Amino acid sequence: MNELSVEHTPIPGLLVVRLPLHGDARGWFKENWQRAKMTELGLPDFGPVQNNMSFNATRGATRGIHTEPWDKFVSVAAGRVFGAWVDLREGDSFGTTFCVEVGPETAVFVPRGVGNSYQALEDETVYSYLVNDHWRPGVAYPALHLADETAAIAWPIPLDSDEVEISAKDRANPRLADVTPMAPKKTLILGGGGQLGRALAAAFPDAEVAGRAELDLGSPEAVEAWPWGEYAVVLNAAAFTAVDAAETPEGRRTAWAVNATAVARLARVAREHRLTLVHYSSEYVFDGTLTAVNEKGHPEDEELSPLGVYAQTKAAGDLAASTAPRHYVVRTSWVVGDGANFVRTMRSLAERGVSPVVVDDQIGRLTFATTLADATRHLVGSAAPYGTYHVTNAGEPLSWYAVAREVFAACGRSADDVRPVTTEEYAAGKPLAPRPRHSVLALDKIRATGFEPEDQLVALRRYLED
Repeated sequence: MNELSVEHTPIPGLLVVRLPLHGDARGWFKENWQRAKMTELGLPDFGPVQNNMSFNATRGATRGIHTEPWDKFVSVAAGRVFGAWVDLREGDSFGTTFCVEVGPETAVFVPRGVGNSYQALEDETVYSYLVNDHWRPGVAYPALHLADETAAIAWPIPLDSDEVEISAKDRANPRLADVTPMAPKKTLILGGGGQLGRALAAAFPDAEVAGRAELDLGSPEAVEAWPWGEYAVVLNAAAFTAVDAAETPEGRRTAWAVNATAVARLARVAREHRLTLVHYSSEYVFDGTLTAVNEKGHPEDEELSPLGVYAQTKAAGDLAASTAPRHYVVRTSWVVGDGANFVRTMRSLAERGVSPVVVDDQIGRLTFATTLADATRHLVGSAAPYGTYHVTNAGEPLSWYAVAREVFAACGRSADDVRPVTTEEYAAGKPLAPRPRHSVLALDKIRATGFEPEDQLVALRRYLED
């Protein structure tokens, strides 16, 4: 009896699984698919939804090479096959071939875009495969001729033998030089018009960007009709960020629709289509009181305690996004990018000779949109564990007042031209939403993945120079 093991192959993502057989005089038993054990050994948790069987009456039946747009887990229930796979995906591994004999003790995980084929080595062979999407008619995908000279598959039974049975369709498949490689699934950026959306578009230049005109997340019909099967990753930068307006009747409804209900729709889509959902949240989900006893800032697992309507909708969005099996909830604070923000406002005031009053008792760190986009690319690209991460720039926490002084000094104005004021004094007579006093987010978890945020003052000076 072999031990359960997973072996890599020259084709990226194509894995050979060795299965223990438990046998006696009556025959054998095996765990053909065992999610917990196999994923622990590195097999993708690919979420099979359909199990297919192919019966091959006689030795020599030969099928393929077909490249379906889904992942497969292939094995045999009876008999033996010679399995052959050719990478037909875009990229450096295009055309790479791998072959192995498959009996009851062997299974193979076949990633989307890798051509799959086999030849029955025994009569009455039963070939089984799990797939993670439902078969549907009319879906076109690449195929390759079984005798392609470049792939040069050494079929145990020669293809011109009288024993070999090949369908007319497979005999008509093209050679490798005529195959159009399968493109990878795409990345979709939602909310591309904002500061973060623009930075994400620069960090993911091949991504597709959709605003409300292209995809209205408030419309269940529009969400249902979107071709989600074409995507692997969704970056949700769409948000209602008017903190004070969220306290009004109209703003309250909009904030809940965009920050919570739409996120729940995306999480459902991510579950159904096995997408990675990246959702961006805010330090506003905390009331800002526990940082006083935690000098590193709010940890990811701190209990949610939102103060105002905006904060409550963001907290609800966090909970909704976390229901997607493959999710990154990225909380951040004090975002600065290409658009209206606090730093640009202070620079404008400095250039116009205005001397502002700025609150000095709200403490946090700036987050440059480029840093947030780089962290996103790192999380997705490094396959970091799914979950919630805090991302800001690094450095000693500052107050808004201290940030304003840095901006004024960088613009050639005296830092003393900025005057401090308490939150209560600033809010007097104004319809302002409550704000957390301590917005510092702990960065230990994102650092543990290998991402080191840049110091906020270094990034600030470069931003002002640019």
